[in-house]
Amino acid sequence: MSAFGWQVAAAQYPIDRLADWAAYAEKLERWVALAVEGGADLLVFPEYGAMELASLDPKTMGDLQGSIATVSDLLPRADDLHAELAARHGVHILAASAPRRGADGRFRNVARLFAPNGKRGEQEKLVMTRFEREQWNIAPGSTLRLFDTALGRIAVTICYDSEFPLLARGAVEAGAEVLLVPSCTDSLHGYWRVRIGSQARALEGQCYVVQSPTVGEASWSPAVDVNRGAAGVYGPPDAVRGGAWAMPEDGVLAMGEEGAAGWVHARIDPALVAELRADGGVLNARHWREQPGAVPLPPVEIVSLL
Repeated sequence: MSAFGWQVAAAQYPIDRLADWAAYAEKLERWVALAVEGGADLLVFPEYGAMELASLDPKTMGDLQGSIATVSDLLPRADDLHAELAARHGVHILAASAPRRGADGRFRNVARLFAPNGKRGEQEKLVMTRFEREQWNIAPGSTLRLFDTALGRIAVTICYDSEFPLLARGAVEAGAEVLLVPSCTDSLHGYWRVRIGSQARALEGQCYVVQSPTVGEASWSPAVDVNRGAAGVYGPPDAVRGGAWAMPEDGVLAMGEEGAAGWVHARIDPALVAELRADGGVLNARHWREQPGAVPLPPVEIVSLL
């Protein structure tokens, strides 16, 4: 991280059929190394990218519920690998989200954030899509979190959650400067819903939003067989009045090619968020509560990864 902010890398991540655990570890290590070579301080992987772990058990990978259980069982081992890579490279990593079985026996979609100092945080998805409710039987989480990190204050709104403004607003009110949006969509309709939601949240909160999707086909998987989308890094289309600092006119800092596997990089400067919220051409973050009918926001749990 420099005096002018830090760099984020958003993955356009393919779901691969893996031969064994060594193949998974080699893939993850290769992806992390490529992002770090590109200068990344924070790596963002997509929603349900961990479903490729289901291919490690041929007995269950063709069955939706079996795939979900297999991934949940392998998640502790995958998390230890992410933690080791974050420490080795001195970076923060938002791991690809995965279904995880809770103490109540129900599965929840959880993203985990790993800091280079060994600390970890997690965010469960809060609002379930129709396929999660009706086919996957994934339960909603209950707690919205804000992570205090060496890079700044970061929140995670997983895919569909980004389409609900009060969730992001709760995080912004708690101090979020960057929202991470891991996504998994099987159509361009879905991709654009998440992208439009992400850009709207950047406008409302005068903050950065980073979207990372799954891409490509995985015909072997009953869960994530088709994946459409492009990674993007967004900000509010605004400039600091009387100053040189500005976001792009369309609010798009970086954009990937739809469907192409790889990393998309952009520079994040939390100081610009503070400047825009204090003296931007508009003051959306400050003026939120002036809306007629403004409602109470969800509570936010602050988690320190410092």
